[in-house]
Amino acid sequence: MTRGTFFLFLLALVEVTTSSKNDTSIREKRDAVLIRSKRRWVLSTIDLEENMPGPFPAVVTQMFNDQKGDNTVKFRISGDGVTKEPLGLFSIDENTGIVYVHQAIDREMNRMFHVDFDVLSRATDQAVDKTLSFNVEIKDKNDNSPVFKPDTIQASISENAPQGTPLTTLQAYDIDQEKTPNSQFNMSVVSQVPDSPKIFLKDLPLTTGTKQLTFTGCFDYDKVKTYKVLVEAKDLGTPTMSSTATVLLNITDSNTHLPEFRSAMYNAEVMEMELNKEILRISITDKDTPNTPASRAVFSILKGDEDRNYKIETDPKTNEGVLSVIRGKNFEKTEITELEIAVENEEKLFQCVDGKPVIGLRPKLNTAKVAVKVIDVNDPPEFKKNVEKVHRNENGAPGDVLFVPEIKDEDSDITKIRYELAKDPAKWVSVDPKTGKITTVQKMDRESDYVSKNGTYTVVVHAIDDGQPPATGTCTVVVYLGDLNDNAPNLTSKSVVMCGNKVNRVSVTPEDHDGPPFSSPFTFSLGGEDELKKLWKLDPTTGENTSLISLTTLPYGNYSVPLKMQDQQALQSEEVLQVVVCECTGGNVCRGRLPLSSRLGPAAIGLLFAGLLLLALLLLCCFICDCQNKNFQHIPLNLQDEGNQTLVKYNEEGGGSIYKPEYLVTDGYRKAENGTLRSPLGYQYNSGTFQEMSNGGGVMSMPYHTWSTVRRERESIRNGGGQLSRSFSLARTERNLAERIERKISGFPEELNDYPAYSPYQYEYEGKGSDCQSLDQLTVSNLGDNLDYLQNLGPKFSTLGGICQQSLEHRNVRP
Repeated sequence: MTRGTFFLFLLALVEVTTSSKNDTSIREKRDAVLIRSKRRWVLSTIDLEENMPGPFPAVVTQMFNDQKGDNTVKFRISGDGVTKEPLGLFSIDENTGIVYVHQAIDREMNRMFHVDFDVLSRATDQAVDKTLSFNVEIKDKNDNSPVFKPDTIQASISENAPQGTPLTTLQAYDIDQEKTPNSQFNMSVVSQVPDSPKIFLKDLPLTTGTKQLTFTGCFDYDKVKTYKVLVEAKDLGTPTMSSTATVLLNITDSNTHLPEFRSAMYNAEVMEMELNKEILRISITDKDTPNTPASRAVFSILKGDEDRNYKIETDPKTNEGVLSVIRGKNFEKTEITELEIAVENEEKLFQCVDGKPVIGLRPKLNTAKVAVKVIDVNDPPEFKKNVEKVHRNENGAPGDVLFVPEIKDEDSDITKIRYELAKDPAKWVSVDPKTGKITTVQKMDRESDYVSKNGTYTVVVHAIDDGQPPATGTCTVVVYLGDLNDNAPNLTSKSVVMCGNKVNRVSVTPEDHDGPPFSSPFTFSLGGEDELKKLWKLDPTTGENTSLISLTTLPYGNYSVPLKMQDQQALQSEEVLQVVVCECTGGNVCRGRLPLSSRLGPAAIGLLFAGLLLLALLLLCCFICDCQNKNFQHIPLNLQDEGNQTLVKYNEEGGGSIYKPEYLVTDGYRKAENGTLRSPLGYQYNSGTFQEMSNGGGVMSMPYHTWSTVRRERESIRNGGGQLSRSFSLARTERNLAERIERKISGFPEELNDYPAYSPYQYEYEGKGSDCQSLDQLTVSNLGDNLDYLQNLGPKFSTLGGICQQSLEHRNVRP
């Protein structure tokens, strides 16, 4: 009987039992329950074993439904393995309800599938019953062995590691169903090479699938440096499955050998009283790995250096012991010193006896002896004290004996020692070369720059013996100079500025080179006549400093104010304070006139010379160009009757025409007394003629037709005469000015009435005019386009024409 049949049988039994009861209410409740729990689906249990051998497709189960009629319904499934990944794993025969599986299933990939079953009407393709959902469970099979992660392990252990030290940790896992024999496994050491010391596995508490590799006994780096251990993990499933991991164990060297000296006895020499010098190097041998704590040497002096005169250190590069003298030895006290030297390693010695480590054993160190010979040298003379202190008052009379040395020398005759001064910066003392007596030769001033701030003067004397080579002893004599009141107060600054536009007082600050009680506080008073006290006063009159106050408003200038100052012991001085009263611009700086001259810097001078050289170069180029012109022709100039070559500018004040204008009638023109128009350039308009007026009364007339005619004549003169046209004042006006004047003149009668009439002011007379003949006296006749009159313009124009002609010919300009 299948599970589905058994389930229907139980359901029918419950229905029959319930109908035998007479209680209506209970029956109604039972009917309601039966309606809600009525099952129309009948199916077999779906359990699949993983990795089914096939063939495929294979029948899994068959679905039944009480709504099924003859070919009126069909079956459909969906969900995992059908419409979801992995697709195509399950299928159903829509007519019979048989479910098929199409391939083997790996439980480690898919442990369970959730599948939905539906029954549909063939006619409408609509569901005729509720969807039935159930899970397809995959039963586990022992198809996976335990796996190590990683399967090869590299580990290192020191040779001196105590037994029981963890070597490494191994971890494995099995992906078969948890908490079943298929996923449970054991670990064990299958083999080790070599086989001593014994290596085994140890469980770790509170862990699963993890164990530690450890050992008992000792490792010996000199015999074996690498171990290979094979560990196996085997599960409990049927059939059992297993895998292995390989542990490669590297042994590192430790200190298992003591260092040894190459010799039991060494010899060294050192000069007497020599220090801070290397005197011997000691080498050793060590069987442990070089340049490791197991082989690095550590030296020590066990005996013979009770005075701490020597030290021994290790050279990190060569591993040698370096013996040095750090404190000199005197030959008269010791001739040969014997030292006992020991050596050991940085790392403690490790020993293994009968396969077991020895703990707490301190081995005997290797030692060697060093005989150090002290060689006698000439010892320098020794002063009783290296520093002598002497007290004297300043300004003592010369000849005072400051110091007589006491000296001893174990190698030389004291009577043959000579003395020299090594330091006497102020040249105040002398030394007796035989006795070393130091005597003053000048007065010693405490306020000197050679005396320190604490009032001491330092003298250094040398004592030199007659040994080979000569030895020198040194003594420093410090002279403490007592202070005397030998300096009166004086002003730190004898000139001050009093800003008359700001304050009426200035600070007065004295100084005294003496120390207390021969210096401040000072007493201040005014010197000179009583009239000064009406102008000035000092406030305060005692103290470190004071202020000079003006009692009245003083005119700007320089003032001399005599002052009297006394120190604390009434030593007085008189000085004159120069006071400048002025208007200040900023701070205490008087406002002054700008300097009349200035100094050029190197850059400005360089630029000036460069400009001069450039100008000379340009002039030279012009000269060369003129000389190289093949068409150059000298034209003789008429230099007779030249007169004074003076140019007068007529449109400036004081030098214009004698005609005086009365009022302005048009832009730039004035109306003269006779009704003519005067231009600012010295021209007048009268009856159709322009005339240029001169200060000598001469008139240069020009016929007036139209201003265009004048402009054409001016252009004709310019084209014919070249540079000659510049002699006329008309050529000095710009083209636009000429056109403006023409427009004004063409409307003169009407425009004249539009301007207000006024009389311009009389120009001031600024001196006599030039004695030279004025250009105003040159007259241009009313000849139209006839320019013959230009040939007889006088000696001045002849000279000017010659110059212009040369320039035109030099430029190849056709006249």
